[in-house]
Amino acid sequence: MATLTAFVLAAFVGYAGSWYLGMIEGNFALLMFMATVVTGIYWLAEQFYFLPQRKAAAEALQAQADKRTAELHAQGITQTDVNVTEAKERLYMQPWWLDWTAGLFPVIAVVFVLRSFLFEPFKIPSGSMIPTLHVGDLILVNKFHYGVRLPVLNTKITEGNAVQRGDVMVFRYPPKPSLDYIKRVIGVPGDEVAYLNKQLTINGQPVSKDVRTDFFEQDSMRYIAQFEEKLPLGTKASEMTGARTHNLLNDKDRPSFIPGVEDFAFKDNCHYTVEGVTCKVPAGHYFMMGDNRDNSLDSRYWGFVPEKNIVGKAFFVWMNFGSLSRIGAFQ
Repeated sequence: MATLTAFVLAAFVGYAGSWYLGMIEGNFALLMFMATVVTGIYWLAEQFYFLPQRKAAAEALQAQADKRTAELHAQGITQTDVNVTEAKERLYMQPWWLDWTAGLFPVIAVVFVLRSFLFEPFKIPSGSMIPTLHVGDLILVNKFHYGVRLPVLNTKITEGNAVQRGDVMVFRYPPKPSLDYIKRVIGVPGDEVAYLNKQLTINGQPVSKDVRTDFFEQDSMRYIAQFEEKLPLGTKASEMTGARTHNLLNDKDRPSFIPGVEDFAFKDNCHYTVEGVTCKVPAGHYFMMGDNRDNSLDSRYWGFVPEKNIVGKAFFVWMNFGSLSRIGAFQ
């Protein structure tokens, strides 16, 4: 078993190392699932086979020691040096190959369940969601808000809440589903979304956009125009009630024209001009945009997000090592 376990652990290390070095395209959900299954098998084997064997061996050793002591007592020898405590402890001890498998199962299982069905941590790698989310923010994503999904397969098994305009959502990047992206939901199925001359319009209604204090962007060491936008709430095109308020950035030096547009499913639903883009969101899809409007690779460039690509709703910054004041909920 030691040789087999060494081979299994080496396979896990090799997979993780190849992924880290960019030699393969890894899948963390699959890695966690396999680790849970493998360590779970070892844990069951430990509970029902290996541990009972070690207990039986320790009990047999103790029985032999008790028998030897009784024989000595029968001969009138009351002081003996028969002590098997240390030997029994060695027999009870898990070998290294069980310690590194069955011993890790409870921790791996808890992490797998939490990450797969409840909350998953993410790190913000880029500035596309500034000023709402900053580079280095460590956020939590609610995995059950939109319905519980099976890990790896991503098959939805509970209904959950409908996606609503204004939600900050993590999803699998349509051109490369192994990557996770985070953007704000701008359009739901049936919506006609227009972003022309940096003015957002949904179903013919211009979205309110009020001037706020300029935002200082540390990377470029300059001030960028900041606005407060009020997105109409709703989970379908016929719902346009209330509003969700958030801030966004517009760079006056960047043109409204959208360069480098890729081919994507339902691209015929979009019309591009020098002023921007107008799109009709197809059924079962969503139109996403970053709050840093002129520095965000989003649905304007690569198209719509299908419902099957949804990961969860982002809602809380739990740490930013560069700025502890960033900790807290956001919209």
